[in-house]
Amino acid sequence: MRTPLLYATASVALLLMAAPFLWMALSAFKTKQDLTASPPVWIPSRWTLDNFTALLDQLDMPRYFLNSLIVAVLVTVSNLLFCSMLGYALAKLDFTGRSKVFALVLAALMVPGNLMILPLYVLMNGLGLIDTYAGLVLPFAAGAFGVFLMRQFMLSVPDELLEAARLDGAGEWYIFWRIVLPLVRPALATLTIFTFLGSWNNFIWPLIATNDPDKYTLPVALATFANDPNRTVGGGNGMLMAGSLLVVLPVLAVFAVLQRHFTQGIATAGLK
Repeated sequence: MRTPLLYATASVALLLMAAPFLWMALSAFKTKQDLTASPPVWIPSRWTLDNFTALLDQLDMPRYFLNSLIVAVLVTVSNLLFCSMLGYALAKLDFTGRSKVFALVLAALMVPGNLMILPLYVLMNGLGLIDTYAGLVLPFAAGAFGVFLMRQFMLSVPDELLEAARLDGAGEWYIFWRIVLPLVRPALATLTIFTFLGSWNNFIWPLIATNDPDKYTLPVALATFANDPNRTVGGGNGMLMAGSLLVVLPVLAVFAVLQRHFTQGIATAGLK
């Protein structure tokens, strides 16, 4: 009796969480009449791509998509590189001050991200990096959560394996690249999803750090369009739904590719 009740409760919760996404996806294909209908209609009476074509006519979506992709990919790659390197050092290398460095990483986890916006802006502006890809990427090139995740996962790699490699003459770079990284692929997949998702959906920093519309990312471009007083209510909302769907699709694709490693990484990271 408890199992069917549990499944029923989980199904209702899943439906409630999925409802906004379903509404957005269906609204992207609705006509203006369906979007302004009262009461609202879920299923479009006539499926259309007019919202997508109108969006491409009014906004330079390929440029905004490319901006978001460049920033998200660079942030993700840099996090994978730097967080895994520091995580390896904190987990497997014995050096003076290691515990203090790890304490600083834990302290950084407790600092609210919004608290760092003003210092980051002053720093990036002083370096002349406002309105540049570097100004969008460098503040997020490495994160405390990524270092913590990689360190905790690398603790599960047997020290005996690394010692055997050292006895065979392997250097630390060889051990890191050829032995440790292949063993922590689930953690790398987990970090990839979290970092790509956070960077792709980041809104506050790109809004502050970009004045040139040509450097806008997708969230900033859509938010600017949503606040445009010249957009029509019905058709404008349809274009917003179409743009929002375009923003979500790459994230779903990344998760679909890496979901097996992601679930494994979440289940096993931090066990040691």
